[in-house]
Amino acid sequence: MCCLCVHIGLKSYNRHSLAEQVYYAPLKRTDGLMYQFYISCAHGLEELLSAELSQQPVSEVKLTHGGVTCKGDLAAAYSLCLNLRTASRVLLHLHEGPVSDRESLLRESTKVPWGSYVNGDDSFVVRFSGTNDALRHTGFSAQVVKDGYLDYWRTFDQRPAVDRDEAGVMVVVQLGKENANFYLDLSGSGMHERGYRHGTGQAPIRETLAAAVVQRSLNSLAEPTPSAVVDPFCGSGTLLLEAAMLLTDCAPGLLREHWGFFGLKAHDQGLWEETLAAAEQRFAAGKASCTTTFYGSDLEPKVLAQAAASAELLGLADLFQFERLDAATADLVSFVGEQANGLLVTNPPYGERLETPLSAHVLFRNFGAVLYQLEGTWNASVLAPSDVLLKSLRLRAWKKYNFNNGPISVRLAVYKLEGQKQLGAKDNTDIANRLKKNWQQRRKWAKREGVEAFRVYDADLPDYNAAIDYYNDHLVVQEYAAPADIPDHVAENRFWDLIDAILAVLPIDPDNIHTKQRRRQKGLAQYNKKNTAEDDAVVFQTREYNAAFWVNMTQYLDTGLFLDHRLVRKDIQKRAANKRVLNLFGYTGSASVHAALGGATEVTTVDMSRTYLNWAKDNFRLNHLTINKHAFIQADCLQWLSDMQGSGQQWDLIFLDPPTFSNSKRMEDTFDIQRDHLDVLRQVKSLLAPGGLLIFSTNKRRFKLDQAGLAELALKADERTHATTSEDFKRQRAIHYCWYIEHA
Repeated sequence: MCCLCVHIGLKSYNRHSLAEQVYYAPLKRTDGLMYQFYISCAHGLEELLSAELSQQPVSEVKLTHGGVTCKGDLAAAYSLCLNLRTASRVLLHLHEGPVSDRESLLRESTKVPWGSYVNGDDSFVVRFSGTNDALRHTGFSAQVVKDGYLDYWRTFDQRPAVDRDEAGVMVVVQLGKENANFYLDLSGSGMHERGYRHGTGQAPIRETLAAAVVQRSLNSLAEPTPSAVVDPFCGSGTLLLEAAMLLTDCAPGLLREHWGFFGLKAHDQGLWEETLAAAEQRFAAGKASCTTTFYGSDLEPKVLAQAAASAELLGLADLFQFERLDAATADLVSFVGEQANGLLVTNPPYGERLETPLSAHVLFRNFGAVLYQLEGTWNASVLAPSDVLLKSLRLRAWKKYNFNNGPISVRLAVYKLEGQKQLGAKDNTDIANRLKKNWQQRRKWAKREGVEAFRVYDADLPDYNAAIDYYNDHLVVQEYAAPADIPDHVAENRFWDLIDAILAVLPIDPDNIHTKQRRRQKGLAQYNKKNTAEDDAVVFQTREYNAAFWVNMTQYLDTGLFLDHRLVRKDIQKRAANKRVLNLFGYTGSASVHAALGGATEVTTVDMSRTYLNWAKDNFRLNHLTINKHAFIQADCLQWLSDMQGSGQQWDLIFLDPPTFSNSKRMEDTFDIQRDHLDVLRQVKSLLAPGGLLIFSTNKRRFKLDQAGLAELALKADERTHATTSEDFKRQRAIHYCWYIEHA
């Protein structure tokens, strides 16, 4: 059994009577003074910190937002610094005074009886927090306090030096609405710095949060001492190390070599050494009697070595076992073995540690299936950034807690696995059935049609507002912006329900599913690159009839191939023989490729993006087309059209597919396709050869072609919207509008 006597939440785990605990009895020697302490902690840990203080030699414990206040003597100060697991810092309160501006802050800084607490020849540093109308910058306020501190010591002919790295005296000032509180930091560096770290992995969990997670997790157990504690995503081992320290009664500050209270005048080295000796005695007894084994696994050998080195430094290596394995597979079940009354506590990868939110969702989904297989009286505690991700485990939580992991708000879910029923898969819902039906129909249609990319789903059901496109065993899931009346969390839940349905019914490898969130693109936003390194980009070829194109799944909002214009491109190829073809707003040149394959004498592609023009050239090379025979012009198409007026140059077949909105240097304000399409058509008309054909298309919803204005331009239009909409876009009302326009 472990030697353990701490409060965890509201539940006490006592191995020996209080009379036998050196830890909780006040030590014999003291300076006789009672001090006021403020002990800070991360938001969400106040209750746990207060429970720890109920086992400390302090009085008048009061919770505040982000900390706890209490009173105690010098022995209590040492005990607090050495033994508190969830505290961030232990601050000794010195003075409180009214502060509204620089002058009052300087005055109160000189009122503090610094000489009663510290020596004037020790170096110092000031940390300041809080602002008001007059004191808006914490750096400036810290400078004012520094000046006041120096003014105080100047009366004693002393001038302490400022040392930001290894100060002997650490002054902390917290500014409230009307008053400022002055403290000395007794802990020195943050108390999460236990001294056992041997490097970390990506996005490590802070030790104080890890201790809180362990305490909340132990509170769920029927028996206070688990036979095993397992972290299958252990990284550098912080959760396991904190659990082992707790269950062996190892004081969290036992390895630290420097403390802020070393700068106190009242510091009693003998009393401090007694405090350390008592903690070491407890640790030795706790380690000797501990029967819990600690298992850690990870995929990275480097972080496993770091975890093992930390366990060795703590003197707990004999209680640990580390192994490289994939926790989201059945290997975890065999790794845990037949242990009963075990505790699995973990912080699975998300955010920085995984490439995409989908990767985290799939990982949690697979991990939940493994947890469901654990037998016996196992409990599991899982830390995640949101309930949405926890939902992917498909397990019913016993309790949930809110914490902060640095700047990230996180949720801890505690699961009792005995008798746990795994929540059903999304394989027999309305959205799953729709996906299944669409897939079966369109897969067959695409094979007959001779295309390798097609739309599977496009907001068919109003609750699932997304488009799903298939490209050669890959899926692109593009989430549309939710209506303003749909709360963000509802839209997010629906999106991941859609992902679950995809995973359940479509035969696609999860690694080949790419998620994107679409927003209305304005101006150059359509060319914004996504945060994916070029080396990590997923790029491959896809075929469309007799043409091949490069598509990019990850780096841009679009893939490089607009699937809804498939039939337009096919018709361009059919009509292009011996024609001069102009492709305006050419994007990656897919229509240009079809024109060239159709036997066009020359193809001119105009686009403002060098990236997309180079992509168009790559598409030409892919189809064994000679680039030098054709023109690729980098220009703002609207400006280029204006410049071409009166040039006398003309084309027989023109494809015009402008953006719905653009910031054009030529325009006084902006370009809007509904407002400005006649002006554009007028300019394009001058470039259209007699007997030529202009194919005009737009994706603007509810677009209305100005027929009267078109007649005034001596142009006639034949609407081909339905004829140019292929089978996979029939359900979508007017995915684009299209007209074939000729000279009247």
